[in-house]
Amino acid sequence: MTVTTDSRTDAFVLGVSGWGVLSPFGLGADEFTAGLRTGRDGTVDATALTEEPVPDPRAYGLVGFRARDHLGRKGTSFLDRRTAFAVLACGQALADSDLVVDDGNRDRVGVVLGTSVGSLQSTSDYSRDTLVQEKPYLVNPILFPNTVLNCAAGQAAIWHQLRGVNTTLAGGGMATLAALRYATTVLRRGRAEALLVGAVDEYTPQLAWAQHATAAPTTVGGEGGAVFLVEDAAAMRAAGREPVAEILAVDLGHTGGRTDLAAALADRVRRVLDQADVGPQDLATVVTSGAATEEQALDEVVGPDADRVAITDLAGNCPTAAGALQVAAVLAHQRGAPEHDGCLSLIVASTADGSVGAAVLKGTGRAARDHR
Repeated sequence: MTVTTDSRTDAFVLGVSGWGVLSPFGLGADEFTAGLRTGRDGTVDATALTEEPVPDPRAYGLVGFRARDHLGRKGTSFLDRRTAFAVLACGQALADSDLVVDDGNRDRVGVVLGTSVGSLQSTSDYSRDTLVQEKPYLVNPILFPNTVLNCAAGQAAIWHQLRGVNTTLAGGGMATLAALRYATTVLRRGRAEALLVGAVDEYTPQLAWAQHATAAPTTVGGEGGAVFLVEDAAAMRAAGREPVAEILAVDLGHTGGRTDLAAALADRVRRVLDQADVGPQDLATVVTSGAATEEQALDEVVGPDADRVAITDLAGNCPTAAGALQVAAVLAHQRGAPEHDGCLSLIVASTADGSVGAAVLKGTGRAARDHR
């Protein structure tokens, strides 16, 4: 038995009008695109990211990142790293888009971010303070909001003065796909004009040790993420605006106890290709989250023709943000490359607990803010 979500969207297509990304290659879509195309190694010395012991001396990280350097001093003193990532990526996506957000529409522009447990670093640090500070354990109350699951989405909305739908989805490795499905529902029903959708991760010693203890890691830990400003693609074109990419179909679900994860994902890929009216031979690029089961599923359904990229090779192990970075990898492949107009791509994801998902994207090859 496979538990699934209803993916039928009555031909509704999400249009991406702008995007922002933070990665070991740097800040912004241009840096990410350059790093992807050159194959530059994004690993750094893990001691540059944390002073605490970690199981691996290397990590994929943003060394030297400080929120105040990019967002200013005002209001950033108590932002944790993950929240700062989200605020900055949302700002990048808004700047990359030709959608004008003002007092006339900010009530209909919202934020939808995926997560696992929020900021694991902030929660751990705050919990530790409740045990080690002098009685009566005077923890700093200003830091408490960072421990709340929806802190990043809330702060992003406040920072950019967006008063529309504000949602945080705890989906782990499926978080980005779940956020895109949620955005499709909200926009199709007319409850928003545009949504910032994505996910971010911070590198933490807690997660590094957890991954080390629970399974043999295939790659070192990482951090980063991406956010996409999505709208109704048909409405964009009616207004004379062209999306930089379209998300033709998204499908995800749970195997319901099925042990053959590769077969379940293969079924999911066939399903999403059918929804998008796309054949395996039409795909130019496939981006995976790096799991071996995904390669098995793709061997069965897609075959060897499409170029394959594992996001773990670019940004390390980012359990929540992997999906967002997969979408960013597709857009980076197409960015500023007119020969890629109309190229179709597939992203796939899976988790050890039995969740599987996939999405089909169509790119335009346009460069930053080039919305011809």
